This record gives sequence, structure tokens and C-alpha cells, in this order.
Amino acid sequence: MKVATFNINNINRRLPNLLRWLQRAKPDIVALQELKAADNDFPRSAIEKAGYGAVWHGQKSWNGVAILARKAEPVLTRSELPGDGSDREARYIEAAVKGIIVTSLYLPNGNPQPGPKFDYKLRWFKRLNLHAAKLIRQDVPVVLAGDYNVAPTAFDIYLTRSWDKDALIQPKSRAAFKSLVAQGWTDAIRHLHPETPMFTFWDYKRDRWRRDAGLRLDHLLVSPVLAPRLKKAGVDRMTRGEEGASDHAPAWIELR
Repeated sequence: MKVATFNINNINRRLPNLLRWLQRAKPDIVALQELKAADNDFPRSAIEKAGYGAVWHGQKSWNGVAILARKAEPVLTRSELPGDGSDREARYIEAAVKGIIVTSLYLPNGNPQPGPKFDYKLRWFKRLNLHAAKLIRQDVPVVLAGDYNVAPTAFDIYLTRSWDKDALIQPKSRAAFKSLVAQGWTDAIRHLHPETPMFTFWDYKRDRWRRDAGLRLDHLLVSPVLAPRLKKAGVDRMTRGEEGASDHAPAWIELR
């Protein structure tokens, strides 16, 4: 079983890129982020024609998350992250697919920091950690997939000082991610590739793709009951180099 996460950065604008990747990579389950489309604008017919069922939580112009399943229909279990009934941003969805629970999460960017946006990022992270702890206690097979907007360590960003004030690499952001993993989750890509950066994001600015000036922001965390089934993990880097591409590349795992 192949599970992937992909920040598509506008699903309708980059639909041809997404469909080409689906046909080529044939993932069984896909977590998508940054749909940038209202619920009614989700390209359901094109996704179904490609052989995928889908559930989604859209938001006009911003955010938006979805879960796709190859030759199957995901069963929606949550369409929002618990803990704040006033939060209306479309950043979390959760579904049962082919015997496992999969999330698609889009953690707040948090810039500029310090400030209200960074405070929101940390509050959202705290809510995620609380919910993830409940999933751990339920002892069920879970993949926490998504764009975490955190480069967990200095190894997860190219050699530079230009991002030092960015919310993606702040000590509090990294501490929240570390605390999440410490619950018992396996950071699948880093676990299987401990000595390779495995970047998933290259900003459009300053020729960063050509220079391989990337960050690892997209993660698949595997619950303890699922970890023994972890077989492979990788990043489809060249998807980032295609014409009209998202600034992220798909990250994926294979489970026995």
C-alpha cells in the first residue's frame, strides 16, 4: 500500500500536474493540501475519472485539504481538528481507507513571527498533539500525513541563514514537532533515510529549485501499530520540476 502527501498549491490550476502524477505514481491513498478551492469547486469528476474516490474540506482561495483513495471511497471520520470550535480554517481532514486511518493536515505557516499568526500556529500544533495522543491510545493503524510547515532540524533545510527568523524553523515550532513524534510516532521518511535531506519544498523565489535550496516540510508519521509494516519511503522530486508545478513535491511511504 502506497500512501502519499502532496501540497498541490491550487488543485484546479495544477490539476494536469496532479493527474499526470497519479497516473505515473499510482498511490493508493493521497493526502492533498492547499486546495485553494471552495467545496463546490473541487474537481470531483476529473479525480473520479482518474480512478480515485475522494473526501475533502475546501475553502475559497485559501487552505483546503482532501484525501483520495485509488479504486475505493474514503470514509470521512473528521473534517476538522478538535479543540477550537471557532476555528473555521480548512486545515484538517481524517478518513478510514483500506483498513487504516489517514489524515491530511495543513499546519499554519505562522509568519510573520513573533505575532498573532505564529501564536495561532502554536495553538494549532497543541491541538494536533492532543488529538494525536488520543489516536495513539486507541492503538489503531494511523498515518498522520500532511504539510506540517516545520523543518524539524537543521538537516531538513539547505545550508543558509536566510530563513533564521522564519516560523518554519523556530525553536518552538521544532519543539512542538519533536513532542508530537515523542508520543510514539515514526517519522517515516527520516527513519528510512537518516543521512539524506529528503527535501519536499522549494520556494519559487531566488531560483531555489535549480539550486536545490529546499526544506523538508511534508511528513508522514506512522503510529506504533503500523510502524512494523513500513517498507519504503521517498519523495517524487522531479514532480517539482515540471511546468506549472506546485512548490512542493509528493512525499510517500509504502506499507506491507
